[in-house]
This record gives sequence, C-alpha cells and structure tokens, in this order.
Amino acid sequence: MTTATKAELTARALKAVAEYGAHLTLFRNAMSEWAGLNVTDMECLRLLFLKGVATPTELARHTGLTSGAATAMLDRLEKAGLIERRPNPDDRRGTLITPAPAAAERVRSWFTSARAAQEELISSYAESELEIIADVFERFTNLWDQEREKLRSDQ
Repeated sequence: MTTATKAELTARALKAVAEYGAHLTLFRNAMSEWAGLNVTDMECLRLLFLKGVATPTELARHTGLTSGAATAMLDRLEKAGLIERRPNPDDRRGTLITPAPAAAERVRSWFTSARAAQEELISSYAESELEIIADVFERFTNLWDQEREKLRSDQ
C-alpha cells in the first residue's frame, strides 16, 4: 500500500503523462527517420488512417502546412506508394486523399516490435486495472479534443 498523498500521486501522474507525451514524440521522430519520411509525412499518414479519407485542405490544416507544402508532402507519400489521390465526387475540381490499399499493412509492419512491447506491458495488468487505464486514455483523448476546440474558437 502506498504512503503517498493524493497531491503527490496527482503530481506523479501528471508528470508521467507529460513524459509519456514527450517520449512518444521522440519515438515518432525516430520512426519517421527510420522509415525515410519526415515527421509531417507520418502525421499525415496517422490522420489518414484515423479518418480514412481527407481533402488536401484538411490535411494542410491538420498538419500546419501551407497548401504548397501539403502538395509536396502528398507527392512524396504518393511516390512512396502510401497514399492515393481520387476525384472528389462532391467537388469535380477537388481531390480526396486515402491510404493506398497496401499502405496499412506496410506501415503496420513498421510497428511490430512496438505493438508487441505494448501488448506485453498491458497484459501484465489485471482486468480492473485495464478498465482504469482505458478510462484514463479515453478521457485524455476527449480532453485534448476539447482543448483543441477551445484554441480554434479563440482564433
């Protein structure tokens, strides 16, 4: 049983969250370099796998790139066989970006070691602990969405 106070445990948890975020960023940067892509290319792929489809404008906004830089990024990803450009049925001048059919498996293979390590770590917890862990990450996901919306509404 712990003898730490709630304040100490709160500080420890918040420090752990901050360190998790920083170390995840370091891992993502290393993975991007290893894969021969830049960090923004990887962020674009992550967004596409999450959303399934996006316009170049959406990807530019989400990655913070200008339209010209986003076009260059999409050219690189298309050349690497990771994305496809398709006509937008709702806008005949527009384009939709999707992951290339083989991209998901290719990118998934890059993370085999990390996924195995995550599964080993998470399997060491009891069901009741997993409920708490899942709840915390789900709540943090919602928290970041809410904070992002606050930033957008302040613009």
